[in-house]
Amino acid sequence: MFRYLREDIRAVFDRDPAARSFWEVLTCYPGIHALIMHRLAHWLWGRRLRWLGRFTAHLSRMLTGIEIHPGATVGRRFFIDHGMGVVIGETAVIGDDVTLYHGVTLGGTSWNKGKRHPTLENGVVIGAGAMVLGPITISAGAKVGSNAVVTKPVPAGATAVGNPARNIENSEQTRQREAQAEKLGFSAYAVARDQDDPVAKAIHALLDHAAETDRRLASLVRELDAQGVKCDQDVQQADIFDSKYLGKIVD
Repeated sequence: MFRYLREDIRAVFDRDPAARSFWEVLTCYPGIHALIMHRLAHWLWGRRLRWLGRFTAHLSRMLTGIEIHPGATVGRRFFIDHGMGVVIGETAVIGDDVTLYHGVTLGGTSWNKGKRHPTLENGVVIGAGAMVLGPITISAGAKVGSNAVVTKPVPAGATAVGNPARNIENSEQTRQREAQAEKLGFSAYAVARDQDDPVAKAIHALLDHAAETDRRLASLVRELDAQGVKCDQDVQQADIFDSKYLGKIVD
């Protein structure tokens, strides 16, 4: 169970710029403590010492604030940053080089036996407060934004944001920014600056289009008046269209 401890600690240095020393990480990082105890609990669970495995996981939860069911499968170089409030269900499968931030839930949506928790493939990052629910797959290199609620699969390399979460494709600028962040060993909470809710972006685009149409109509009316063409004065005056106010409501 201590076979991968050294590379687990090295993963902390790769992904947390606040880490200063091996001793500090080993003694002061609850994510490392939870991972060590989970490997023990999982070893016991696999040898059908179910109560002892659950009790070990329970002690880990009391000490770290991180709840990992002993039946969950965890890969190498798994990093839980801060960790408080993380919950990982029994049938969850976590690949290598996965990062979770605090408040993440890998939960189930069914009381039936069998696979009911998510699978996170290699290199997945889950932002703070996100919930990934059900037997879905978050494919390799995908990201889930903070506070997202994910109930559908996320393709490889995509980002899921919002509630309910929607998948968005990363722009070339975003990919370049993330590549630079990886060089620095830091990816903050799985969120980049252009990862807005796609529905909100669509509404903003419609508002911008409506505002431009309103402006052009007003310009046309002024030009007609200048040419001596009078518009119908009996047309009922519509309410003033305030795109900025509506944009604030959407935000």
